[in-house]
Amino acid sequence: MRHIAVIGSGPAGYYTAEACQKAFGDDVRVDIIDRLPVPYGLIRFGVAPDHQSIKNVAKRYEMVALSENVRFVGNVAVGKDISVAELQSLYDAVVLATGAPRDRALDIPGGDLPGVIGSAAFVGWYNGHPEFADLAPPLDASGAVIIGNGNVALDVARILAKTPTEFAESDIADHALEAISRSAIRHISVLGRRGPHQIAMTPKELGELAHLERAAPRVDPADLPSEGDDAMLEPGMRKSVTHLRAFAANPVAKPVTIDFDFFAMPIAIEGDGKVERVIVERTVLDAELRSHGTGEIYEIPCGLVISCIGYTTPPIVGVPYEHGRGRFANVEGRILPGLYAVGWARRGPTGTIGTNRPDGYMIADAIAADMVPNLRKAGRAGLDSLLAERGVEIVTFRDWQKIEAAEVARANDGSPRKKFTNIEEMIAALGK
Repeated sequence: MRHIAVIGSGPAGYYTAEACQKAFGDDVRVDIIDRLPVPYGLIRFGVAPDHQSIKNVAKRYEMVALSENVRFVGNVAVGKDISVAELQSLYDAVVLATGAPRDRALDIPGGDLPGVIGSAAFVGWYNGHPEFADLAPPLDASGAVIIGNGNVALDVARILAKTPTEFAESDIADHALEAISRSAIRHISVLGRRGPHQIAMTPKELGELAHLERAAPRVDPADLPSEGDDAMLEPGMRKSVTHLRAFAANPVAKPVTIDFDFFAMPIAIEGDGKVERVIVERTVLDAELRSHGTGEIYEIPCGLVISCIGYTTPPIVGVPYEHGRGRFANVEGRILPGLYAVGWARRGPTGTIGTNRPDGYMIADAIAADMVPNLRKAGRAGLDSLLAERGVEIVTFRDWQKIEAAEVARANDGSPRKKFTNIEEMIAALGK
């Protein structure tokens, strides 16, 4: 029997478990270990609450989780309750699928002022992540600045701009819905160092901004390149830029504005003990499309800054790490003998949810090629014994289904669920 431990229950973790099932058939036992009592990682805590169709991929993971040779081991913190080295002594292979749940630092003066929040924290807040449920972002000023030109920046802008009724069929956390309902924000600026042709925003997410009840997107026509240049873009990017051109050509007057501020580099954040303004420098692009400051400076008044500039994977003691790239040091997923990385923990925070599927299958193939036969590791029996000695109570997938049922039962009309936002509530729902 082969014993494999996967640390992290997000998309990369479940795709790896699925791939290991197919690679080894009935001759494998996979334990998916997560520090939280609830599975799915990015699907539950990263995907926007008003994008329920994307969350449906969890049904595929559920099929894997309910099979006899895969087990969810929730409420177990690797590095605290058990070490990677101990897991390596118990399992034939250990796969780090921890994602990249930490924000890249906003390294400019004032980047640590109260009111500056990373997107991982802000997204976790409105998605009900226990670590960020008490974040309380300041929404009492009329202006907000979002730094970044990717889909996360779009999600953040859209969530800030929506009305309570537009969240009716979402699973936004109650505390976030209440705070956004009282928000004074009326001007949202989305800053990007480069131009419309360099955005990382997809057409669907951009198009949604044209259909908000009280908010309208705006683009300065002067920031748009010649329309003929769009022909050089990939089809998806061309559609995205078409949306930006429509926003520029057909400005709509609504109470809340979402301004796309291109060729705009934040150089400082200022305020008396809290965020009050962002200092921005205009940029130009060189022949290699790198941005350079022009010396032209202006400021944007605001009370909230959300940095959407990327994520990093937290280091784990004893695991080689690339600090420059914010990921585990690996060669095609191999870290050390018997130790692997997959998904964002392997390649950094790039790609979509679906990108993790081929990644998981690649790692399963590597495990199959590397695995030494007849090591007779203890596997899950050894893990259960060790955790029992330490008084750690695991949460199984069947337990998670009880938590999920309780969330569904307490949902508001039209909402798929009302999330528990702290671990104590989750455990209490099990009735143990």
